Amino acid sequence: MTTVLTSGRRAGFVSLLHAEWTKFRTVAGWGLGMAVGSLMIVLVGVLAGVSSDQQGAPPVPVGPGGAPVADSFYFAHRPLTADGGITVSVTALESSVPAGPGDLRPGQVAWAKAGLIIKESTRPGSPYAAIMVTGGHGVRMQSGFVDDIAGPAGTEPVHWLRLLRSGDTVTGYSSADGTQWTEVGTVRVRGLGPRPRGGPFVASPPSVDGMGTRSSVSTAVFGDLRVEGSWADDAWTGEQVGPESPTFAGYPPGTSGSSTASGGELTITGAGDIAPAVRETLATGGTVKDILTGTFAALVVMVVVGTLYITTEYRKNLIRVTLAVTPGRGRVLVAKAIVVGSCAFVAGLAGALAAVPLGERLAEVNGVYVFPVSSATGLRVALGTAALLAAAAVLALSVGAILRRGAGAVTAVLLVIVLPYLLIANPFMPAGVAGWLARVTPAAAFAVHQTLEPYEQVASVYTPYNGYFPLPAWAGLAVLAGYAAVSLAVAVVLLRRREA
Repeated sequence: MTTVLTSGRRAGFVSLLHAEWTKFRTVAGWGLGMAVGSLMIVLVGVLAGVSSDQQGAPPVPVGPGGAPVADSFYFAHRPLTADGGITVSVTALESSVPAGPGDLRPGQVAWAKAGLIIKESTRPGSPYAAIMVTGGHGVRMQSGFVDDIAGPAGTEPVHWLRLLRSGDTVTGYSSADGTQWTEVGTVRVRGLGPRPRGGPFVASPPSVDGMGTRSSVSTAVFGDLRVEGSWADDAWTGEQVGPESPTFAGYPPGTSGSSTASGGELTITGAGDIAPAVRETLATGGTVKDILTGTFAALVVMVVVGTLYITTEYRKNLIRVTLAVTPGRGRVLVAKAIVVGSCAFVAGLAGALAAVPLGERLAEVNGVYVFPVSSATGLRVALGTAALLAAAAVLALSVGAILRRGAGAVTAVLLVIVLPYLLIANPFMPAGVAGWLARVTPAAAFAVHQTLEPYEQVASVYTPYNGYFPLPAWAGLAVLAGYAAVSLAVAVVLLRRREA
């Protein structure tokens, strides 16, 4: 008997789903709304998603792993023809940042770097390993643009560094006195080649503080420079690695890189960074998030359709007929949620799958760089976009069932989703406030568009505006889904208690 009842209920719910689907597709405006939402994702993304205000920017270098990198610094180098090493003392590292037009003042640049590097060539993006003193993070050994090893903290004004190469293995050492050495790390650098370049370098990434992001320049003094092993007899050659233009290389106006030898010391001035590229590194760069800007417009459309799908029945007093045919009131609302959520999901998926490749192609044609994503990440973003719109439609349906008034329900849902989104999309919003809104409000679901990764060793403004959300993609989506689920549960309870 129980099996028969269960089968009957299942068949009854399937029939209910079919009835709700028939109801949805017979109202031309609802289907048209879904199509318009899908089209908005494509059109808005193509027209406004990715833009550039810096024409003539140099090509974006790509690291050994295929990802975009920042590779701009001043380098005094000689060829290393086989195995060998280099030792140096860093007696000073001072940084300056602009305080205003033409006003360069001393400042703290925590990730300013002065040290030794062995690099396949001066080509941006080529493999390397480096040991360095930083402006605020002690001694570090870095390689491959993303690997970072912390060395001894040390507060000595003078620090000795050593870098040894054996085949494709590079080992970095640090010393406080030039006598007792501590190994910082050993890395394997594939692709160093038979004649890499080695020597002291200086990099000075942008300074991030209460005044925003400002370019910087740093100067280091190197002493006791000596080499061992197979080095060419060439003189030390000072060269700017990366963009030749001081502006694109990261120098403040009126400054440039240089190297000067005097009294047994080598003074190098440099700017830029050797690190994975982040959003602010590439002034010309865009992301998949930018291409999918139209999701915001599509969300507004889905909210309106989801609300009208239920409030129209209340306004025309058709809800009584629906509930008379189907005694299980909660099942009616669940069936409606499945129908409108599924339609929104399909529309969103179609729009995202069309918008991303089209937007990337148009960006390429217009010379705008877009941070690359893997096929798996691209699919995740498309599915996430579809799920975001589906959850928003279900939330709108639920609030519509609770309030039973179309205008009020649309306004309420747009306030809880759109207003927080507009706030976190504001570049002037404090990072703490934007991060909080992106954690606890339904706008957290826009984390599904996140394709960029923050790096501890890169100072930047990691905010939702720049494409960095505090929650992982699916966790952010779960926040919106939670709001939708709770609202649907409340709507079911109220529907059961109320008179139609």
